[in-house]
Amino acid sequence: MSRERAKRGVLPPPQEPIEKMEKLVNDGNFYEAQQMYKTYSARYAAAQRYPEALDILEAGALIQLNHGQVTCGSELANLFVETLVKGTFAFSEEILGRLRKIYEAFPKIPVPQHLDDDDDMQKLSEALVAAKIRVEGCSSFLRAAIKWSMEFGSGRSGCPELHDMLAEYIYSESPELDMAKVSAHFVRGNNPGKFVDILMNFMGKCYPGEDDLAIARAILMYLSQGNLLDANYIMDELKKQSRSKNIEFPVSDLIQLIVYLLRTLERDALPLFRILRQKYKSSIDREPLFEELLDEIAEKFYGVQRRSGLQGVFGDFFKMMGGDAAMQL
Repeated sequence: MSRERAKRGVLPPPQEPIEKMEKLVNDGNFYEAQQMYKTYSARYAAAQRYPEALDILEAGALIQLNHGQVTCGSELANLFVETLVKGTFAFSEEILGRLRKIYEAFPKIPVPQHLDDDDDMQKLSEALVAAKIRVEGCSSFLRAAIKWSMEFGSGRSGCPELHDMLAEYIYSESPELDMAKVSAHFVRGNNPGKFVDILMNFMGKCYPGEDDLAIARAILMYLSQGNLLDANYIMDELKKQSRSKNIEFPVSDLIQLIVYLLRTLERDALPLFRILRQKYKSSIDREPLFEELLDEIAEKFYGVQRRSGLQGVFGDFFKMMGGDAAMQL
């Protein structure tokens, strides 16, 4: 039957190649299976049978990732999103669930600790390379998914849950942690409680002087989006959890600025806002992004036009166009 279909150019039910390729993967023939996943999905897509192409790519991404084949799995995961775009699939909870399932299949492996000899250092080096591959693969997949969600019905910033997934994976798996990236995605997410947990964890292990920067960055990012509610929530919860866990909450001029700023933005007090920027300029200068964020806050809360006609740096983070800064997050 399958030979006759092949002669006529008729595509088989997708379950047939899926089962065949699953056996290849289970037998350890990862590369051969990978080429077949790509070939079969391309054939279904060319015939505009996009749902079947998605079924094949999802099955392939999941089984490859579950076998630790991150490069293969992330390639198929990205092709899954490409097919969503080609098939003009509108954003839906059903598709989000499928994206979440693929995301959850990406491995989470802690980097080795307590290294003593050369063999251990070799293991660490290999673990760091593997971690970088995992983060790049998962990040590429989720950035593409966010871009799709922006274009097909989840709002201008993309799906909040996808932003949360990306923030969590970068934080837990990245061998070179960049809290600016983590914060930028959490701010576009919808889980500030999880963000508080991440910040508390970071405060317990970061270098001196990094904790107040992370707190200020998070709150200024929320405020630059006009989100005073979550900015206050982050500050209040961090203080509350610090007290309950006997962790010293950072005391610095930068934190004092944030405290005064949150109070100032509760009312129409542009002159006070400007005074704060002048008085705490040395603290603001600790991170170049802070000036940009404060410009956006002034525009959001007081209607002050930016000195430059160009959109601010933080806004650029989320332009999900090829080559933009956002695609590096």
